[in-house]
Amino acid sequence: MLSKNTRTRQLNGTCTSSVDMELFLHYSLIPSLFIILILSFLQRREHRRQRDDTSYLLGNRFGIIMPLDFVGTFSNRWSYGIAFGATANKVMFLFSEGYQPLQIPQWARAFELLIGGIEVGLSHFPFFACLSSEFQLVSSILGFCYSLIWFAVTVLQVSQCPHGQFVGKYETLMFYWPSLLCLAFLLGRFLHMFVKALRVHLGWEFQVEEKSVLETHQAEHVKQLLRTPRPQEKKKSWFQTRIYEWDPCFQFPSRMIGTIVLAFICLYLFIVIEFCVFVYVRDELDVFENKLESYITFTNHSGVLTPVILQVKELISVTKGVWVATILPASLTCVSYLFHILVCYRKHIKRLWAGDKHFLPLKFHNPASSASVVAIARYSGWQIAYVLWGYLIIHVVQSLCGMAIMYGLVLPIVHNQGLEMLQGLGIGILTISIVVGLMILQMWIAASFFLQPKLGTADKQKPLALNNRKAFHNFNYFLFFYNVLLGLGACLSRLLISCLLGTWLIARIDRTIMQNGYEGADMGFSAWIGMLYVDHYHTNPVLVSFCHILIANHKEKKLQQTTKYWCLNQSAGPRVSARSRTRWFLLQTLINNPRLIIHRKLKSGHSSQESQILMACLES
Repeated sequence: MLSKNTRTRQLNGTCTSSVDMELFLHYSLIPSLFIILILSFLQRREHRRQRDDTSYLLGNRFGIIMPLDFVGTFSNRWSYGIAFGATANKVMFLFSEGYQPLQIPQWARAFELLIGGIEVGLSHFPFFACLSSEFQLVSSILGFCYSLIWFAVTVLQVSQCPHGQFVGKYETLMFYWPSLLCLAFLLGRFLHMFVKALRVHLGWEFQVEEKSVLETHQAEHVKQLLRTPRPQEKKKSWFQTRIYEWDPCFQFPSRMIGTIVLAFICLYLFIVIEFCVFVYVRDELDVFENKLESYITFTNHSGVLTPVILQVKELISVTKGVWVATILPASLTCVSYLFHILVCYRKHIKRLWAGDKHFLPLKFHNPASSASVVAIARYSGWQIAYVLWGYLIIHVVQSLCGMAIMYGLVLPIVHNQGLEMLQGLGIGILTISIVVGLMILQMWIAASFFLQPKLGTADKQKPLALNNRKAFHNFNYFLFFYNVLLGLGACLSRLLISCLLGTWLIARIDRTIMQNGYEGADMGFSAWIGMLYVDHYHTNPVLVSFCHILIANHKEKKLQQTTKYWCLNQSAGPRVSARSRTRWFLLQTLINNPRLIIHRKLKSGHSSQESQILMACLES
C-alpha cells in the first residue's frame, strides 16, 4: 500500500503544463523590447546631434533609459528591491547553470552563461524601467500590463502542476510563491503610480518639483555634524546597545536593499532545492537499506557482514537525522549574516565619511578607480553567490560537527557505553587542561621571576627587562624539548581553527578570510572595498551638500540675470538708449570687480597723480 505522499508524487511526476517557462522567457523579450522602445522614444537626449549626423532627423528623441541608479538612488528603494525579488527564480536557474538558451560547445560555456544572463536581465528590464521613468502615466500602464502577464503565466504554471516529485504536495507553489508575491506587489505599485499620475494630469494634484541632488537624510547628517555634540540624556535599550541602533540620518541605497531582498529569496529557494535533493537521496538510501535488511534476514543475522551492515545502517540513519537537524541553524546563520552585512555597510561607510581608513588593510587605502567601478557591478551578484555557497558549506561543517557529537557522546550512551565514553572524555579534558596549565605556568614564572620590578606604582605591567638571567637561560633550555612537542599540537590547532573560521565566515564578503598581506587574493573582499569607495565618493553627504549649494547658487544667479535683462528690455517703460545701458552694465561690473579699474585705459584728461591715488585707494 503506497503512502499518500508517494501517490501524490506518482500522480504529478508526469504532469505537463501548457506553459513552458523557458519558452515564455524567450517570447517575453518581444513585449520587453516594445516597452523599452516606447520609453526610449519618450526620453529626450540632453544634447542634440549635429546636422551632418544621420540621427539628426530623430531630433532629441530615443534617449537612453536607465533601469536603476546603482549608486545614488534612495527613493522607491523597496519597490526596486521587490522588483529584484521577482527575478529570484531565474537567478536560481542561472546559478545552477540549468538555463541554457543556446546549444554551443563546452569550451564556450562562459559565453552561453553571459547570453543567458543578458536575456534574463532584458526580460525583467521593464520592471525597473517603468519604476524609474519620468513619464509615470505611460510607464505605469506599461509596467502594470507587463507585470500582469508574468503574474498570469506564473499562476497558470502553478495551478496546472501544483505538486512535484520530491516534496509532494504544493511543491511548485513552494518555488514560485515569492515571485508571485513580488509580482502582486508590483501590480499594486504600478496601479498606485497610475492613479497618482492621473490626478496630476487632470490637475487635481500639483506636479512634484524637480528632484534635488541633496536628499533629506544627507542634509540632516550635515546639520548633525555642524551642531555642538550634547550628552545623551535618553538611555539606549538593550536592542540598540547590543544589536542595532536606527540612524535617521542614514539610508541604505536601493542597490543594498535589492541585494538583500534577492539574497533572502534565493536563499529560501536554495534551501528548498537542497531539501528536494535530500528527499531524493533519502529515498535511494531507503532502497539500499531495504536490500541490506533483506540480506540480514536471508542470513538469519549470522552472516559475516552482519556487524558491518548494522554499522552502515546506523551511519545512514545518523547522517539523515543530523542533516535535517542542521538545516535550521545553517539557515539562521546565513540570515544573520545578511542583516550583519547591512550593519557593517553602515559602519564602514560612515568611517570613510569621517576619513578613517584604519579598519582597511594598507593596500586598500587607495584602490584603483577602474577596480572600484567594476566592483560596484560585481558586488550584488557576488554577495548572493557567496551567501548560497556559504550556506551549503556551513551546512556541511555543522553536519560534520553533529556527527562528531553523535558518535562521541550520544551513541555510546545508547549502546550502554556511557562509562567508557565519560572515561575517555575525562582523560581528554584532563590532558588538555594539563597542557593549558603548563602554558599558563610558564607565563606566571616569566612574570614573577624573570622580569624586573615595576618602575612606578601606577604602571600596569613590569618593564621588558630581564632579571635572574642564569635561571632564565636554564628555564629556556629545559623547556626547549617540551615546547617542540607542544608546537606540534599548536600547529594542528592553528590549522583546525583556520579551517573552521574560514568555512564559518565564507559567506561574509565584508570580512576577508585571507592572512595579513594576502587580502588582495580575496576577490569578494576586494569587491566589497571597491563598492564602499564608489559610494563614499558619490554619496558623501558633505560633498553632495557642497554640490547642492553650488547648483542652487548658480540657478539663483542665472535667475537674477534673467530678471535684470527682462526689466531692461521692457517696452512699457521709458526708453533706454544703448549707450546708457552699456554704461550701466560697465558700472555694475566695476563695482563687483574693483580690481579691473586699474587695468582700464585712462583718458587724456586724467593725470598720472590721479591714477596713483586711485590705485592706492584700491590697495588699501
